[in-house]
Formats: sequence, structure tokens, C-alpha cells
Amino acid sequence: MRPRDRGAPHAPYFAALNAELRRNGPMRPCLLIDLDRLDHNLARVTESVCRGGKQLRLVEKSLPCLPLLEYAARRAGTRRLMSFHQPFLNQDAEAFADADLLLGKPLPAGSAARFYAQLRGRFDPTRQLQWLIDTPARLQQYLELARGLGTCLRINIELDIGLHRGGVSELAALDALLNQIAANPQHLQWSGFMGYDPHVVAVPRIIATRQQLLDRALARYLQFVEHAQQHHSNLCHAGLVFNTAGSPTYRLHEPETLCNELSVGSALLKPADFDLDTLADHLPAVFIATPVLKSTGAIQLPGLDARSKFLAWWNPNRRQTHFIYGGNWMANYVSPAGLQPNALYGRSANQELVNASPAAGLDIDDHVFLRPRISESVLLQFGDVLAVRNGRIEAQWPVFEQRD
Repeated sequence: MRPRDRGAPHAPYFAALNAELRRNGPMRPCLLIDLDRLDHNLARVTESVCRGGKQLRLVEKSLPCLPLLEYAARRAGTRRLMSFHQPFLNQDAEAFADADLLLGKPLPAGSAARFYAQLRGRFDPTRQLQWLIDTPARLQQYLELARGLGTCLRINIELDIGLHRGGVSELAALDALLNQIAANPQHLQWSGFMGYDPHVVAVPRIIATRQQLLDRALARYLQFVEHAQQHHSNLCHAGLVFNTAGSPTYRLHEPETLCNELSVGSALLKPADFDLDTLADHLPAVFIATPVLKSTGAIQLPGLDARSKFLAWWNPNRRQTHFIYGGNWMANYVSPAGLQPNALYGRSANQELVNASPAAGLDIDDHVFLRPRISESVLLQFGDVLAVRNGRIEAQWPVFEQRD
């Protein structure tokens, strides 16, 4: 019943990063992206997308850093991006003047109006931007916006193919949207469909198998495509985008020929929530690193004071107490082995208490490493991202601005 000692010093990979950060790091919480591992993951994605004969669209919210997006887009050979946030959309349009941008969620019409008011540079929304629409009411709002601006909006329609997070689920609703587009050709142009399917790998298999869920999703998608082709052929054209997938499911789409475009983002960095069998050959490429500020020996809990020594005696993983710079991130401790926050002491975003075994071998100014569980929000919390290659800091990359 007694806990075993789970402690161990940094493995060589993290030991090299620790040494580099002690020499050249900012000595504060920072976020690292391993370019070698990113290259490995990019290769896995591009190989699969090419085998399936599809185009790749990079998900900007999962890679919210313009130099990171440019790096990934260049190596993957794509200029297609998916955006989810109006301030980021404006930064995309300015930095990627040649890109095709597709919204990944329906934005309020007021957000779209702000995009146009703040648009700078050569980007042409009438050719390069697809707004995502889910209901006739929202489409009417966008039509009024287009009339006010004297422009034409490309409209991509969100489909519910099993996730049940909104989008068109009935053919009658699709008819209403496409009829509205057809009636206003000077202001609206249909650009395609988007159907997101992460539920395919998330639903417990006791409910349905993965293949059953994928088959249902594709059958539903096909029903919408065929209906549009049969009943709205005047709107159909060779450039229609049929977008699907996501990081958890992109590989499952290799055999199918219905969709012509796949969206991928988090699979390139593989945060911890993406430890899935479909991404088994991807490598974790993003880490949080932060220095140890204080080391105070065995755990001492307020109120118990010296009596806390029983806890340290019982559990060897409580025999060292370290206070780190920052903490309480949406992340898991990964190095050195055996680190754990203390639920009795409580979490802190200022100086988090982390217990460890003496075997971890941590000193003040050493770094501890965490693996984010997701990438989109966590990447924005540390200022410039540190791009590392072969254990050395190669560049500092600014993340997206949250403000207009």
C-alpha cells in the first residue's frame, strides 16, 4: 500500500533543454516548440493527406503564432487556413495576403463587420475568405452586412454530420440557405460545406464502433452534397470546398473521395489530450518550462507544520518540496519524473508547490517541464514562443495579439 518512489532525474532530452534554458532562457515560464518533432509530425500529416488526394487546411487556433503558421504552411505546401477569432482573422489576412481563409465557427455578424472595418493590406475577401453559416437567420444578417458594405461574401455552410454542435441537420434548412444565396448573387456566393467529426474517435465503442460512426458521418455528408447537386445545380461549381476531419480523425479519411479538404492543427504539436491511437506515431512537440524558485525540503502543510513529516516518511514522492515560477496551467508535469502538485496545499498560478522524490535531483534555477493538454489557449499565456532545434533555442516567435 505504501507509494513507491517514482522519482528520476531529467532524461537526456529534457536535461539538454534544462541546460539550454539555464544558459540562454528567460528564467520565467516559457513555452517551447520542438522544431524537429514538429517536422516529424508535419511529414506524417502531409503524407496522409497526399495519399488521400486531398488538400490540407491548417487550423490557426491550434497554432496561434504567425511565424509558426508560416513555418508549418511552407513545409506542408499549403496556403489554406482555418480561423476562429476575429482579431486573429485580421492578423491572418494581413500576414497571409495570398491565403484562402475559412472560418471554423459561425461568428456574429458584428464580428464580421469589425473584420472589414479593420482589414489592411492586399487580401481580397471576395476571393479569399469563406464565412461559415449555420442558420438562415445568421445568413440574413450576413446578407444585410454585404449590402451595407456593397460587397459579395463567400458562404460555406456548416453541416451537422454527427457531432450535434449546431449546423445544418435537415435538408429543408439547407434548401432555405441555398435559396437565399441564389436569390442574392450580387452579395452571396456558395463556397462549400464544412462538417467536423471528432466524435468518431470520442464516442465510447459500446455505443458505436469507430467505423460505424465514420460511415454515418460520410453518408450524412454525401446526402447534403447530392441534394445540393440535384436541387441547386445552378450554385454548384468546380471550386466548391468540402471540408472535414480534424486532428483526431484526419487519417481515417484517406480512403474516402467525397471530401476534398482536411483540417489539421493540434496533431502537429500533439498536446496531451491528443494521445490517441490515430496519432500514435506523432511526437509531443510543445512543452511548458519554468524554473524552480525555492526548495524547502520535506512537505510541511500549514497547521500541521512539523507533524507533516509523517506524510514525507510514508510517501517518498513528498520528501522534496519545490515552489516553481507560475503554475496551475492546463498541463501535466512530465519531467523530471514523479513531480506532482499537492492537493492538500492547493494550486497556485503564482508559486505552485510541487512535490518530488529526492531522486528527481532538482536544484534552484533548474527547470521543470509540463506538457499542455491543449494548444490553442495555452500557447497564448507565455509571450513569445521559443522555437528549439536539437536542444538549442533557435528563434523567438510572437503569438497572436488578442486585441484589435
